[in-house]
Amino acid sequence: MINKILIIPTYNEKDNVPIIYKKIRRYNPNLDIVFIDDNSPDGTINEIKKIIKKDKSVNLILRKKKQGIGSAHKAAISWSLKKKYKLCITMDSDLTHNPRLIPKMLKLSKKYDLVQTNRFLNKNSIKSWPFYRRVLTKLRFVLLYILLGIKCDSSGAFRCYNFNKMNSKLIFYAKNNSYSFFWETIYIFTREKCKIKELSITQKYRVIGSSKLALKDWFHGLYYLFIIFIKDKLGTHYKN
Repeated sequence: MINKILIIPTYNEKDNVPIIYKKIRRYNPNLDIVFIDDNSPDGTINEIKKIIKKDKSVNLILRKKKQGIGSAHKAAISWSLKKKYKLCITMDSDLTHNPRLIPKMLKLSKKYDLVQTNRFLNKNSIKSWPFYRRVLTKLRFVLLYILLGIKCDSSGAFRCYNFNKMNSKLIFYAKNNSYSFFWETIYIFTREKCKIKELSITQKYRVIGSSKLALKDWFHGLYYLFIIFIKDKLGTHYKN
């Protein structure tokens, strides 16, 4: 049996952690879980520790300070690989990703390097989001297609990596440690001709807590996109 694990980055998600854990266990009773937290000051860590006391298949990676969502994904995947996990699922902790999809993602991963969700296959997928978030998300999607030729939804975090098929080093070629990590990895995967399968998802906007994505992150991502575009044209990105 292939070892599989669910990776969940957290930061100030005290109220969401118990809820997402219960939802995960409803559809995935035997799945190992690792939370990675950047020293949340709101009590998130205590909530995770309560879960660990009851469920020995849950782990916690605790970092000293906030280092970025992309950095958290890379650190947790690195930890998982060292523990010999070959199927790594990643998802947000804000209740916007439905754990019900995980069994389907795991099943499909037998044939693909990466299985991920796509918010654009269903025109009503992000209908509940604030208008400005819908506009910025769709604009990023268009720019990634125009500048880098990426056709899939490259900025989502709900993924299943199959490291029996995919070279795990590709994850760490991504240099960005913030939100651009997600589209940068997809850019690398497509250049390396990885097999990617997408599933339609209806993604509700978070109800509990506040989004960590600030407008400055979006503009930083835009700047980074143009840097990668130039490097891509020069043939100097990620392998050098």
